[in-house]
Amino acid sequence: MDKNEKSFMRSLCLGYIEEDLILPFPKMKTEDAEVLRGVVDALASSYKGRDDEYRKWDREGELPDSAMEEMKSLGLFSLIIPEEFGGMGMNSSAYSRTLQEISKYNASIAITAGAHSSIGMRALKLYGTPEQNSKFYPKLATGEMIAAFCLTEPGAGSDAASIKTKAVRDGDDWILNGSKLWITNGGIAGFYTVFARTDGAEGQITAFIVTRDMTGVSVGPHEDKMGLRASNTTTVMFDNVRIPSANVLGEVGKGFKVAMNVLNSGRTGLGGGCVGAMKRLIEMTAKQCKEREQFGKPIAEYGLIKQKMGHMIVECYAAESVVSLVSGIVDAGSKEYGVEAAISKVFATECLWRTADEALQAAGGNGYMCEFPYERILRDSRINRIFEGTNDILRLFIALTGMNDAGKKLTDLSKSLEGIFNDPIKGFGTISEYALRRVTQETKVGAVKSSFTKVDSALKTYAEGFEDGVRDLARASDRILRKHGKNIIGKQFATKRMADIMIDLFVLASVISRVDTSVREKGLEAAKKEIEILEVFSGQVRRRTKSNLGKIDENDDELIKSLADHAFENEKYVWDTI
Repeated sequence: MDKNEKSFMRSLCLGYIEEDLILPFPKMKTEDAEVLRGVVDALASSYKGRDDEYRKWDREGELPDSAMEEMKSLGLFSLIIPEEFGGMGMNSSAYSRTLQEISKYNASIAITAGAHSSIGMRALKLYGTPEQNSKFYPKLATGEMIAAFCLTEPGAGSDAASIKTKAVRDGDDWILNGSKLWITNGGIAGFYTVFARTDGAEGQITAFIVTRDMTGVSVGPHEDKMGLRASNTTTVMFDNVRIPSANVLGEVGKGFKVAMNVLNSGRTGLGGGCVGAMKRLIEMTAKQCKEREQFGKPIAEYGLIKQKMGHMIVECYAAESVVSLVSGIVDAGSKEYGVEAAISKVFATECLWRTADEALQAAGGNGYMCEFPYERILRDSRINRIFEGTNDILRLFIALTGMNDAGKKLTDLSKSLEGIFNDPIKGFGTISEYALRRVTQETKVGAVKSSFTKVDSALKTYAEGFEDGVRDLARASDRILRKHGKNIIGKQFATKRMADIMIDLFVLASVISRVDTSVREKGLEAAKKEIEILEVFSGQVRRRTKSNLGKIDENDDELIKSLADHAFENEKYVWDTI
């Protein structure tokens, strides 16, 4: 199989460590790095030191026209558009790093630019025809036309396949009716990537380009949000909108695949934004803790403050590693990175949330005051665990795809499991009892068929710890399938444990890869602190994996569900002390 057809995590679930996919750690080309440095410097010059202004935007709940013009002048709407159409032509790594830089300063600016490139016009980049590209790219590059991604509906959030917006044929055109909810850039966009149910077999969805000037397109008021308040979020309505057939993106009826590929492709941008915000919080916290004195000395000298900062550093390094590795995998031409991209999104968004919480805690009362940016960053970061695929649903996707692959390996199952990757949650239930017996044989302890052979000898202990984790992954898959059989689809507690093991292992592999490259390029002494990060993170992964493995058979899952059902039935907490 061609290297670009392989997935590191999907192979890992079969017991193979495809180290060539992650070693050496991806490095940006010199010419790309030089261009990126210029962009980073320009962004710092424009956006650094304007927190008072950002607080005003947050309170007013809107980006002023001057801010939008500034974004256009900086080229923030042209990042991924090919140079021939006036764009910067950034690859995934450069784009992710750019969003990281923007997110250090203002998340609303970052999400406005990110929604445009990561998802709004991403389907055009992936599926656009030469005619579509020539028509729309130049305006999208200048910001004359801003893009938005229209998938979510009032009754269709994570369950994208249940959308109701419909398009029916009328001659060579399509007539579109429906509405989309919580659309970032909805009120300022001129270019909408819209997903609608179309004629044909039940479940068909098609992606369309819809422009603001089409009759029947309208938007609702700007939503009043908890965070990202200055970014534009609205409902977008379509009333008998006539769309020419030339505006179909991809194939008719293949829109669900388009949507999933858009989300997979754009997740490194979101991850990069999370890393940027974490770096800003670490910088703020370090300065705050050195300046703030309690009991006669700076709080930076106290153990519990050092514990917070140490964990923030480890999680930022790990998140940056996994986001950068996935970007590098994409840039290398891989076609199989959906699971890895989902892992990077889940891990980075949750690390940022913890970092924002701990940074605010370390700042004490200052953290709670709107005079300082801690509380705004905390509010802005919360949505990341929800949009572009909620972390809960992505965990099911990660785990069920991994367990499904063990079954797909068997040739006698290839037909019954056809298409399961597009809908692993529903498709997994087709596995037969015979298949389950075969799957458990494939995933028994000792099924690991490879190990790290190219990692520097100084990191041997950590490589061996990773290999132990792969054996634990095999154990987890074996025990979960033995315990639940084909009913695994409804066992979300067990599935989450499997996902958490997979997430930890891939992030650990990313950190090992990055530290290995640092050791080789800089030497052991220069990479000493990075090795310390690896040691801490490796220990965390080992402990979490053992805990998840132990809870497969002995847990309080049924008790927790019973208490939840009790609350749902009564619609309240029923106990009181009087």
